[in-house]
Amino acid sequence: MKGLYCRAGLSDAEPKFVIQEASLPDVIGTHQVRIQVKACGLSPLDLKLLSDVGIQRDLIPVGREVTGFVMQVGPKVSSFHPEDQVVGILPLDSPFSGLCDVIDVDEHYLVQKPEKLSSVCAVGALRDGLCAYTALHTHARMAAGHTLLVMDGASPFGLMCIQLACYHGVKVLTTSHSPQKHTFLQQLRPSIDVQDPLVARVIPVDNGSSDLLPVVMEETGGLGVDIVIDSGVRLQEEEESEEAKLLPHKHDIISVLGVGGHWVTSHQDLQLDPPDCRLLFLKSASVSFLNPEVWTASSAQQGRYLHILKDVVEKMSAGVLRPEPEEAVPRYEATVAMETVQLHQKKKAVVQL
Repeated sequence: MKGLYCRAGLSDAEPKFVIQEASLPDVIGTHQVRIQVKACGLSPLDLKLLSDVGIQRDLIPVGREVTGFVMQVGPKVSSFHPEDQVVGILPLDSPFSGLCDVIDVDEHYLVQKPEKLSSVCAVGALRDGLCAYTALHTHARMAAGHTLLVMDGASPFGLMCIQLACYHGVKVLTTSHSPQKHTFLQQLRPSIDVQDPLVARVIPVDNGSSDLLPVVMEETGGLGVDIVIDSGVRLQEEEESEEAKLLPHKHDIISVLGVGGHWVTSHQDLQLDPPDCRLLFLKSASVSFLNPEVWTASSAQQGRYLHILKDVVEKMSAGVLRPEPEEAVPRYEATVAMETVQLHQKKKAVVQL
């Protein structure tokens, strides 16, 4: 069988994605499950993270969000049986590519997939759902009555945050990066028959104006928001690229936080100057870094991780979480699709086997 692998570039060279032959071991592991893969999600590879945790290989498996049918279980597996439908995220050190027809996975990385949930939807939104749960529940301790500001709410991750927060009774504000996204966010509803919008206020940031602070203060009665979730920030005011200009400046985010507020950031290299830290101190606010790989890189909270995965797929099956539909590509287009994802020209891709 064949799988998709990344050959990391030397020095500054771009990584190359290649199709390679792979083989299964003759004997399945004690706690492992052998599954026939039906769909696989492709997300950008963080080669620096892999190097930081000591994973250095000539060929790195690609495609870690998988769903399929259980073919065989190890002698000590208690959670699954043959013919079960499962979904999960392969660990960072997995030897298998998710594009292989059959793979072996430890049972502690999988959960049951509801029958009503399609395989393409499951793998396409699983990582974003996990990130939303980690940001809102694990880091921000979200509770009913809180006010949340989601930056770029029309992104797949932002959309999951909005829907999850509204389900738990949180007032949501968000920003839009284009007129089309602005209209999309204003028209969001929890279900077809409900007229009340999910988002209390959509703040456009595509026109270069800095209306974020006055609008947030108007919506919160001058108190600021309890939680801010970003998908990247500007560290300097003079960012040249058009894409960077759409990101909020770090001082703007700290300014909109209320007393005791919590900022969850995806920016790996965040630098806070003494005035920023002073403002956070005055507000008794805090900052958390969102690293979605921490669950599979450590077994410290495996039970909580599986609970999150199970809740994500159940809420997607019930329609509480409704991601934007992802069009699946055939396997022969997987290499091109992964190159597009790695260059950040596309958020993700789904391959149907």
